[in-house]
Amino acid sequence: MTPRGRALRAIVRGLLALPPSVQLRLSGRPPVSIDGETLAPSTQLMLRLLELDGEEDIATVTPEQTRAARRRSADLYGARETRIGRVRDVVIDGETPMAGRHYAPAAGGSEDLIVFFHGGGFVFGDLDTHDGVCRMLAAHVGAHVLAVDYRLAPEHPFPAAAEDAHAALRWARANAAQLGADPGRVAVAGDSAGGNLAAVACQAARAAGDPQPVLQLLIYPVTRFGSRYPSRELFGEGFFLTNSRMDWFDSHYLGGEQEHALDPRASPLLADSLQGLAPAIVATAAFDPLRDEGEAYAQALRDAGVPTVTRRFSGLVHGFVSAAGVSRDAREALLELAGATRALLATAGNR
Repeated sequence: MTPRGRALRAIVRGLLALPPSVQLRLSGRPPVSIDGETLAPSTQLMLRLLELDGEEDIATVTPEQTRAARRRSADLYGARETRIGRVRDVVIDGETPMAGRHYAPAAGGSEDLIVFFHGGGFVFGDLDTHDGVCRMLAAHVGAHVLAVDYRLAPEHPFPAAAEDAHAALRWARANAAQLGADPGRVAVAGDSAGGNLAAVACQAARAAGDPQPVLQLLIYPVTRFGSRYPSRELFGEGFFLTNSRMDWFDSHYLGGEQEHALDPRASPLLADSLQGLAPAIVATAAFDPLRDEGEAYAQALRDAGVPTVTRRFSGLVHGFVSAAGVSRDAREALLELAGATRALLATAGNR
């Protein structure tokens, strides 16, 4: 990070550590309450800071520009200083080789292995943008984490990312022992687009007759392309992830073939059956346009007999795990998810 970047990070962190009443005043707006939920003052201030920073119209920028912007924001907001046992880059071999990054827990950690798929609308994100999230999971779950650098759209449209997710899960199981993990204790996780890919990987494993992961951690996942749940109407403007951005992501990933939106490899909520899938933790954010479809998927899993824990984080917006380096609320939410994951993995062998 440049000296200017470090200074900006310190300023943002300091502002987000101020008392809530001060954060509200600095945001320039009264408390925001919608649908029985109230936006956290720190989130309200962070949205104001993003607004002041200025964001280009998504329709006028290229995928390369959005990727560069996402890497810069990861440096500013991400939790990159978490200490763990070891980090090393690996190659996930297969029909289409992918880069990966292995995070080993500190001494005394478990032999669980979490295969992690990053968010970014299937268009941006990489091993570096979610490095802080993976470090926190490795440290606070006490597990190995394998981050996957799957192919991105529009260069590689649907179903490339879905195919990569299944291939990475298979590779992780086949190579877990070499990573110091147990091949029988492989889980999947991801945020946003990555949550979609984690869910899709579980369904693909079932279809192929492969063993299910021991757990799926789905953080504000995309589960139904083209949906118009109430949360999309309520929070589609002004809360970081907007309708125009979602449309831009969708068009790049699905291309001109809108029937792809009905394919369960894109919209896992549309699968004929969810029976037999891995136990799940589904996390949503109260002010996220994807909130309702994430919770609909959680309910569908429960209806299919899949043990499922749902957690809606009040006051937060889409993408909160990527702000854990500067926001106390975001960090506490990610720590809670890590704790829940650790607890459920500890009992996974008893299923």
